[in-house]
Amino acid sequence: MWDVFLCFAFFSALRVSNPLSTSPPCSSVSFFSVESLYLQTLISSPFRLLAVFLMARSKVTPNPPPSSRNPLTKTRRANPSSSRHSPRDPNVPSSQVARPASSRPSQSQPNPPHTSTVVRSLPDYKQLYPWASLALLGETSSINTDRDILRLRKGDQDHLSFSKEHDDKVSVRPCPPGEPICTDNQGSDNAPFCFVYATTFKKVKLRFPFTRFERELLTELDIAPTQLHPNGWAFIRAYQIICEHLGHSASVDLFLYLFKAKNPGDRLWVSFNGVTGRSILSIFQQSYKDWKGKFVRVFCNDRDLTLLDECPLYWVNKGKKESSFRRAMGPE
Repeated sequence: MWDVFLCFAFFSALRVSNPLSTSPPCSSVSFFSVESLYLQTLISSPFRLLAVFLMARSKVTPNPPPSSRNPLTKTRRANPSSSRHSPRDPNVPSSQVARPASSRPSQSQPNPPHTSTVVRSLPDYKQLYPWASLALLGETSSINTDRDILRLRKGDQDHLSFSKEHDDKVSVRPCPPGEPICTDNQGSDNAPFCFVYATTFKKVKLRFPFTRFERELLTELDIAPTQLHPNGWAFIRAYQIICEHLGHSASVDLFLYLFKAKNPGDRLWVSFNGVTGRSILSIFQQSYKDWKGKFVRVFCNDRDLTLLDECPLYWVNKGKKESSFRRAMGPE
């Protein structure tokens, strides 16, 4: 029994003396298993603790030498100039000593030449339209690009967003920034046009050209298309649909018998109210929101030169006269 123990202890001492042995891990594990089994069966219990201690030492890998821990140690020793704290040559001025990129003083770059931007000055709209109130001059459009015009076509039938036949017959353009809704063709090379609120295209479904009834009604009231509140346009559209369904032509006289034009007063837009006892339609929207400041300019083109004929196009000062829309007549 002692012979077996001494042989095992000697063999374990040999393995510890050669810690960098290149023997495969599998053979060590298998040998360790054989040794464990052999010790469990042959070695008496008083010596098991010592045997296990020797076996554990044979499995511990010793710490590598300092030279093998950091491979840069030899490089720094071979090239001391690369050290972070290498001494500076006293013959070299301090201004010429190489510094890291982060510590080098940044050289001031010359400022680029100043390019003056030509800003288009807006005309004095108050002088051009002295009758317009400050609120009216402040009503400008946020539809200022062609991309904004394309957004208006979204959700509509192809090529029927602005025209009853084809959008090619109508020239719809964005408004210049800062241009109030009361301007006329003085700034458009005298080309006739009219403003139209985007909501009348999207919600009320107004399309060009105007019908005969719409032209006559605007002429009778002497107002521009944008001077009429969107709810007023909804009354006009609904009245025409009813007349068409009944097989009658829309009449301005009958419309003004059923509806009364309300003078704007301190407001900017003309509206319609049903005459008491004659009302046949309810208001389109009690609180019409998100429509102000969103209008476009509509021009005629070569495909329809009569698009804007026989219709008032530009804003008219209605003032606060109560007799502006007074018309007492009944249906014929």
